[in-house]
Amino acid sequence: MSTESRGLRILVWAILGAVMLGVLAAFINSSGHRSKLPVLGSVKPFTLTNQLGEVVTLQNLKGKVWVADIIFARCPGPCPKMTEEMSKLQGAFDAKEPLRFVTLTTHPENDTPQVLKNYSEKFSADSARWHFLTGPTGEIRNLAIKSLMLSAVEKEKELQESENDLFIHTTVFVLVDKAGKIRGYYESLEPPFQEKIRADIKSLLAERP
Repeated sequence: MSTESRGLRILVWAILGAVMLGVLAAFINSSGHRSKLPVLGSVKPFTLTNQLGEVVTLQNLKGKVWVADIIFARCPGPCPKMTEEMSKLQGAFDAKEPLRFVTLTTHPENDTPQVLKNYSEKFSADSARWHFLTGPTGEIRNLAIKSLMLSAVEKEKELQESENDLFIHTTVFVLVDKAGKIRGYYESLEPPFQEKIRADIKSLLAERP
């Protein structure tokens, strides 16, 4: 066999080897970026308004991981603590990450975009990443209750401890993936909350479609 022929054969095998290694690496990489978090449901389309008066839809969140909760601005109970926890999450991730935060109001009659803007500023919310959403009651209920499975009910007058004690609602945070699939529920007032949800957010950020 000539030196030229031997060299050509070596070159061909080298190229084939490189291709096989590439395919193997791609397979391993793809497999390693599939999260073990189960799919618990799907978010249905919605149209609401954020604290800047901008329309926000499910399409705006497509391709992004997002975390949602439900509060109201006049809440004398757990809402400030919940919003503080969301603020910590915002600070834990680089602004360049495809990650968004969504806070819904249970009280759209009071929580106008301006009210929510004032409220959000108390927690240093980055309006480019963190939406405080209001809108028609029916639309909020569709997203909060029917899609995200977050409960929120008006408190009976005789049970209210103050004029602002208006609602009973969950203190749970919902984690949604880039495809609009619900992947986790987290009790925001329990100590392991931050550690658990941050790990799962990282998992979904790394996940390939």
